[in-house]
Amino acid sequence: MKSLIKGKKILLAVSGSIAAYKIATLIRLLVKEEALVKVVMTEDAINFITPLTLSTLSKNPVYHQFLKNEAGEWVNHVDLGLWADLMVIAPATAKTIAGMAHGYCDNLLVACYLSAKCPVMFAPAMDLDMYAHPSTKNNIETLSSYGNLLIPVGNGALASGLSGDGRMAEPEDIFSAIANHFTLKKNNKKVLITAGPTYENIDPVRFIGNYSSGKMGFALAKAYVNAGYNVDLIAGPVSLQEPNGLNSYTAVHSAKEMFNAVNEKFKSADICIMAAAVADYTPEEVSSKKIKKTDAKMNIALSKTTDILATIGKLKTKKQILVGFALESNEEEQNALGKLERKNLDMIILNSINDKGAGFQHNTNKVTIYTAKGDKQQFELKDKQAVANDILNFIETKF
Repeated sequence: MKSLIKGKKILLAVSGSIAAYKIATLIRLLVKEEALVKVVMTEDAINFITPLTLSTLSKNPVYHQFLKNEAGEWVNHVDLGLWADLMVIAPATAKTIAGMAHGYCDNLLVACYLSAKCPVMFAPAMDLDMYAHPSTKNNIETLSSYGNLLIPVGNGALASGLSGDGRMAEPEDIFSAIANHFTLKKNNKKVLITAGPTYENIDPVRFIGNYSSGKMGFALAKAYVNAGYNVDLIAGPVSLQEPNGLNSYTAVHSAKEMFNAVNEKFKSADICIMAAAVADYTPEEVSSKKIKKTDAKMNIALSKTTDILATIGKLKTKKQILVGFALESNEEEQNALGKLERKNLDMIILNSINDKGAGFQHNTNKVTIYTAKGDKQQFELKDKQAVANDILNFIETKF
């Protein structure tokens, strides 16, 4: 993948969040790739990181006021907005996002944003309750509707001491988003990825499901987008932000809906990675009304769902690569290799619920990869984004 970031003009806008300290790392990454970086800040931001630090790293003056000095010279926000090939607001606080969404031009950062003619990316950073508030969600949706590019938040420890969504994306992830924006794709290969659980309705309020969060599939989608592939993502019910740069995103609910979506996209896919945890069984009858509790036992008749992986395994051509996942608790390697053969896969990724920090819900995973050619490679416990990058590199190397 050929990066075109060298010589690109990046206007980096920093607002007042504890996450501002991470911007020093981002500037280092950009300057290392010979990007031209200028920085604007809000007055609140200089409480978290000094203009001197960012000026030294970017090798350019840093601006945080409309006036340069007491002589009345002003910072031309229009020129800054027009100078940039890309504007990146990171961290983007709830206040800054609101100002951008509604045009509250009360600081230099928002003035530059309103003057920018280039694409704009923004990386939210705030506490989980602020991030989850409907007003913040509406403002983020408004910015996205204007064509601005959202860099999704992370999930983890927050400055308040709580843990959850709202953590600013890591500098390396923001850099990857920027690099991908200026990337010449190496090919037109299409990748189809499934993620998350499926929910099989029992009645309007109950369902049969599993604990899959979709994090592994979403990390794979992000890795392939950043590597320059055309990615179609199909996901069951998840609470994750759609990755930037997808070719398409399809939200589904049930195994049947997942099958229909996969069946529609599979023929045109060069690589298909089935990371979704699809239900094996579904109720034969779904009540249109809530089933009331009684003293009697309740039996639910279940029927098998369509085995999506086995079905497309029969349909795949020699030019297609089909990858499955196996989450096992016993006889792990034997079960994974059996699934690899039965379903005509090219590769299977095994993880175990016996490994601490691996499998559903976790931000980390530990996998072993097997191929139909007899290859085997084990990886240590890693963040799921790092695991996704390992999987991508393995596929590129072996196929």
